[in-house]
Amino acid sequence: MFNIDQPDSAPDNEDHDGDVVMHGQGSFFGRRKGHKLRAHQADLIENLLPHLSLQIDSPAPEPLTTLFDPPVEHMRLEIGFGGGEHLIAEALAHPDTGFIGAEPYVNGMAKILARIEAENIRNIRLFAGDASELLAWVPAGSLARIDLIHPDPWPKRRHWKRRFVQDATVAAMARALTPHGEFRFVCDIDGYTAWTLAHLLRAPCFDWLAQRADEWRKPWPNYTMTRYGRKAEREGRRANYLRFERL
Repeated sequence: MFNIDQPDSAPDNEDHDGDVVMHGQGSFFGRRKGHKLRAHQADLIENLLPHLSLQIDSPAPEPLTTLFDPPVEHMRLEIGFGGGEHLIAEALAHPDTGFIGAEPYVNGMAKILARIEAENIRNIRLFAGDASELLAWVPAGSLARIDLIHPDPWPKRRHWKRRFVQDATVAAMARALTPHGEFRFVCDIDGYTAWTLAHLLRAPCFDWLAQRADEWRKPWPNYTMTRYGRKAEREGRRANYLRFERL
């Protein structure tokens, strides 16, 4: 099905729904295929982001649902939300669920802030740092679902250690998820899909939910295609859609 050693066609460090690197809590460096923020975008970063940004130097609230007022019923995390298309759609469709979006690119952060402001969305919090640190911060068993959609594939073998899916992060996701919670992964690069399958299938806390080929070849119901996903389709790259249940 997938060959984990298969070379990928994506160039090293290809833009995956992000532009400018964001380091730590609001410190920016390194422009990569980025454009200068417009005045309103810069204003949102300066004035709206601090109200929505999680500060993980203090203990997380327990339960995590009390991040929101009034508290929500469930909590979900999207790692690397890019332009925010999927995260915004999910937040609007599930107003009783609280969402955390982790994104290291300032252009993506500015885009989602504009949507949050325009649509007065109240069930999203944002994190501008390392998602692995965020996973360590949230209480055990506090997330109903984690989404990783079109992450940077780091296709060169010497860079595979930079991929988000590693044994340590799989264990961190297992700790953070509720029993029967889900990790969902979307990728158009076969090598990274195979890598993810290998890591999750050997993890004792996860079960791959696919029963037939269409369940990983087609998006799950009500899936919102991202900007990068549409780009991949135009360029002839077919995505795979993986779902894993926390046992």
